[in-house]
Amino acid sequence: MSFIQKSKLTVHQRTHTKEKPFECNICGKSFSWKAYLTRHQRTHTGEKPYECNMCGKSFSWKAYLTSHQRTHKGEKPYECNMCGKSFTWKTQITVHQRTHTKEKPFECNICGKSFTEKSKLTCHQRTHTREKPYECNVCQKSFTEKSKLTRHQRTHTKEKPFECNICGKSFSRKAYLTDHQRTHTGEKPYECKMCGKSFTKKSNLNLHQRTHTREKPFECNICGKSFYCKAYLPLHQRTHTGENSYECKMCGKSFTKKSNLNLHQRTHTREKTYECNLC
Repeated sequence: MSFIQKSKLTVHQRTHTKEKPFECNICGKSFSWKAYLTRHQRTHTGEKPYECNMCGKSFSWKAYLTSHQRTHKGEKPYECNMCGKSFTWKTQITVHQRTHTKEKPFECNICGKSFTEKSKLTCHQRTHTREKPYECNVCQKSFTEKSKLTRHQRTHTKEKPFECNICGKSFSRKAYLTDHQRTHTGEKPYECKMCGKSFTKKSNLNLHQRTHTREKPFECNICGKSFYCKAYLPLHQRTHTGENSYECKMCGKSFTKKSNLNLHQRTHTREKTYECNLC
């Protein structure tokens, strides 16, 4: 491989030698390139010198600003030559193309599991080390990923930055908005390969597929009973602990299931929801 500048050759050669001569004087992390160290140090100082002239949002690195500005212009310059899908960032298309090639170049040195992205490997390795470097400054809860901390903090701020352009409803997570928009479009992109039934959410497809495979991955650590849906396990465990989480505000009676509480409350309200259409 050839380069027009000696400095670029030097940086490239470090990918072979694994040399990282630039060390952060705050946390000791090392980098192969001085620019990477400079960018990293901004995570300590909080400095974000690159500001978007359209919305005022600031970034620690110029490349992040450039990519962000494409969200205003709707520009997606990176097109997949296999399926035609376009992307805002070059890194996005690189990761996407691995869905076609099935390449998973980042392997965990502890358990051997492989990943399409280095960031996913890093997060996975924290399941081994138990490291949770991202701490909420409101309640001190810690997380393995910065994105999970960001989502969590919205439970404190009540921020819902993702708004549906059809009905105006807002959501705290982009994934929730995507799921919601399918109620407008009727799109069901997740199809069961066994029976052809389609679903709006991947999680619903996963649940459905267990009706074919009979898989019940969620096991009670007290009696060994298994469930195909994670939500059913804590409900079951209350039969062991005697915990009743759902309390009637009218009489104080408690129930293990919300559905049982709802039924009970009708004895107070005299509500009769189900009407016979024959008489």
